Amino acid sequence: MKWFIAIILLVIGLDQFTKKLAFDYLSKLPDGIPVIPGLFSLTFAQNRGVAFGMEFASPAMLLLMTGIITLSVLFYVFRSKRSDAIFLVPFALVVGGGIGNMIDRIVIGRVTDFIYFDIYHGTIFGHSVSLWPIFNVADSAITIGACMLVMFHSRVFPNDTARETADVR
Repeated sequence: MKWFIAIILLVIGLDQFTKKLAFDYLSKLPDGIPVIPGLFSLTFAQNRGVAFGMEFASPAMLLLMTGIITLSVLFYVFRSKRSDAIFLVPFALVVGGGIGNMIDRIVIGRVTDFIYFDIYHGTIFGHSVSLWPIFNVADSAITIGACMLVMFHSRVFPNDTARETADVR
């Protein structure tokens, strides 16, 4: 369990540190810093919504939902009493990322983003679109943790997989 807490704190610390750097330096540069011109840049943005900037709920509701999800994951992990890395790491990444973005929502009312891959920027059906959103370390941790849960589903949730296999009709 120490590793679980350590990973959560590492994600939160790295997320908040990089967001502070983004605010201090990138917010003063309207075009950001091109790392790979036309593909990857560090670009300051702030987002009141969730993924891709979608605003489907009020900031207070988003904060409440994130808090409930985070507490639910923590309850599930501590209740499981499992200590294997394949179980703890993905959940620690999700919780650390969730808390990192929650801190932004509480302190400044929106989430700071700064990592931008310009995979496609143009028009689709006459609407200007950018295929990939600007994101941050917390978003990355959540995404990596969620992908790990999908990729290692049978090892993270072995009882569910065994039940599905045994329940062939």
